[in-house]
Amino acid sequence: MAKESEVRFEGFLPTTPADTWAAITTAGGGWLWPIQYEPRDGGAESGLTPNGGMVTVWKPSRHFVTYAEDENGWFNTLEYVLEPKDGGTYLRYAHTTVLDDWDVEYDACEQHTAFYYHSLGEYLTHFNRRQAKYFKADAPEASKAPEAFEKVKAALGAKAVGDRVHLEVAGVEGFVDYLTSAFVGIRTEDALYRFYGRNVWGWPVGIGHHLFAEDADAVEAEKAWTAWLNGLYA
Repeated sequence: MAKESEVRFEGFLPTTPADTWAAITTAGGGWLWPIQYEPRDGGAESGLTPNGGMVTVWKPSRHFVTYAEDENGWFNTLEYVLEPKDGGTYLRYAHTTVLDDWDVEYDACEQHTAFYYHSLGEYLTHFNRRQAKYFKADAPEASKAPEAFEKVKAALGAKAVGDRVHLEVAGVEGFVDYLTSAFVGIRTEDALYRFYGRNVWGWPVGIGHHLFAEDADAVEAEKAWTAWLNGLYA
């Protein structure tokens, strides 16, 4: 049954409110996924919600809100409050929406939010103000199995945060910067590689990678990583 929900995040980020604002409003592809906002109250949002939404508050470096709705009573509100603190930014974030399968989707939203805002911190610390080439891909239906994400962890060699790992597909080494039962984050010199164990909620395993090298080819990388996923679950 559909039910309203709210997920919150708050924490310190290591850059100024202006840099944090830029990451949220213009560089989603570097830590979340590409989203476009017209920079004004009443401006259009595209890429965040299926049919687009509207910027309802635009106060640079301080307060940002977007809103979307549909004819069936669904709505989606994201609010960011930024405060300067100790040379960085204290961010307060709230996501209010309507979920169809509350028990499953609320847990998924809460855990994804924690991962995304960890990734925001990684972006601001290591790739601040840089634009990324982003791609995502889903694994085959077989990856919905309860223990399917363990294959990803084993293939990556990800056992603990801080582990040094070799990404054979990309031909680079990196460090595990995030690790839970449902997510793995790996940071390299010029990329954030994100792996999503969405089988926990009955969905396929997925990836969403953020490439910062100027010569990165997201199309070829997507092909290579999709083949890797398909091979894991063949």
